[in-house]
Amino acid sequence: MARYTGPACRLCRREGMKLFLKGERCYTEKCAIEKRNFPPGQHGKTRKQKLAGYGVQLREKQKVKRIYGVLEDQFRRYFEAADRTRGITGETLLQLLERRFDNVIYRLGLATSRPQARQLVRHGHFLINGKKVDIPSYSLRAGDVVTVKAASEKNATIVHAMEEVKGRGVPAWLTFDGASGKVMSLPTREQINLPVQEQLIVELYSK
Repeated sequence: MARYTGPACRLCRREGMKLFLKGERCYTEKCAIEKRNFPPGQHGKTRKQKLAGYGVQLREKQKVKRIYGVLEDQFRRYFEAADRTRGITGETLLQLLERRFDNVIYRLGLATSRPQARQLVRHGHFLINGKKVDIPSYSLRAGDVVTVKAASEKNATIVHAMEEVKGRGVPAWLTFDGASGKVMSLPTREQINLPVQEQLIVELYSK
């Protein structure tokens, strides 16, 4: 499946905020936002952006896409699925994205970033309800149990991630006991701690 392979820090600088795409580096002074908090490119430092209407909506959509690591076609399919579902479209969209397998691995603290979680999932290090799943976009449901495959329990990347993110906690809709994680319920908007205005995305796609 297609994915963005360019510089991750460039995306954060374009959105003007930390998207936490490089894991532990984002929490240090080496983070690009700490050193160069202006848009990338030759004129990024001098160009003054005045966004309104479409521009604001577009930036909000791009921000969410980049946080979860999905490209335009896939993101639009998520929106269309949310639009067909009963409820508030924007909140349903974020809920669908939160339930992605790679995002759940990140939220459980088994990876330091979503890109790293995506790679670990693709390499088949995790099980869902005892069965191997290597599809990052797999959508988990309430009651699903995620465990590390026995052969991967001592994987250096996973062990390091668990140690690195210890103390950050997991969202209320998930539980993790150090060996396995469980989806207790579907996430609510209050439990999705992201600085985004999903209604702007709905307005953008509704034009």
